[in-house]
Amino acid sequence: MMAGDDKASKRRPGGLGRGLSALLGEDTVPEAAPRNARELPIEKLHPNRYQPRTHFDEAAIEDLASSIRARGILQPILVRPLPGRPGEYEIVAGERRWRAAQRARLHAVPVVEKALSDTESLEIAIVENVQRQDLSPIDEARGYRRLVDEFGHSQQNVAEVVGKSRPHVANMMRLLTLPEKVQGMLDNGALSMGHARALVTSDNAEWLAGEIVEKGLNVRQAEELARETPRSGGRGPLKPMKDADTRALEKQLSAALGLPVAVDHKGPAGGSLTIRYKTLDQLDEITAKLAARGR
Repeated sequence: MMAGDDKASKRRPGGLGRGLSALLGEDTVPEAAPRNARELPIEKLHPNRYQPRTHFDEAAIEDLASSIRARGILQPILVRPLPGRPGEYEIVAGERRWRAAQRARLHAVPVVEKALSDTESLEIAIVENVQRQDLSPIDEARGYRRLVDEFGHSQQNVAEVVGKSRPHVANMMRLLTLPEKVQGMLDNGALSMGHARALVTSDNAEWLAGEIVEKGLNVRQAEELARETPRSGGRGPLKPMKDADTRALEKQLSAALGLPVAVDHKGPAGGSLTIRYKTLDQLDEITAKLAARGR
């Protein structure tokens, strides 16, 4: 950790949530370079070791390269000096532009240099990507986790840094409790955020994720599946799911009786019917309904 990180982690970095304009010059217009921008040879720049993104969309990079060939780089790349390597710099914000500039065969790129701590470098990298909705949910969650674990931020402080609510930050970080395979499915788009929220408290998230993808379930169906799947507590195999006919019968009986009903059918051996009530009045009511049907 670089000098000044402790101080940086304790301050209230409210300005970052407004974006990068304060760092590049508040009075700049979109197609005008900030007053303190200068050009550097492209080979003098190096990727940010705190880059929260783990995947760069190749098609998007190629599109950006085409735009750069036609119009140049409209917003300079934010850099900081690279420790121990005089004359070389680490990219803080703008790695996509740097990669696209290489494809566009530029020899130099516009930059703005700032002396930033490790904490600030990670914060800005996350803010840039989150504000542009450019991070996968897992990359975003990992970025928040790094701010908490490595730099001592609270979830509330992280929320202030990135301009999000504290519940949003907490919910994103909960995604990291999902099994690695499920995180991968969320990362590659096989699962949506809605699906992931339905799985995050389940002991059987990996199995459920496979069912959701295989059957093409929407979020509401995924939530229902997660509710109806017995919890295994991580011990032993998953209990078999109730079939669609049994679930439909439960809903029909619940609607008729006005109380939760569970049907546990065990095949030729029969089964059990459970009606749940909370008050004696409810018990009296269901007793009266059953008695009336028996007349």
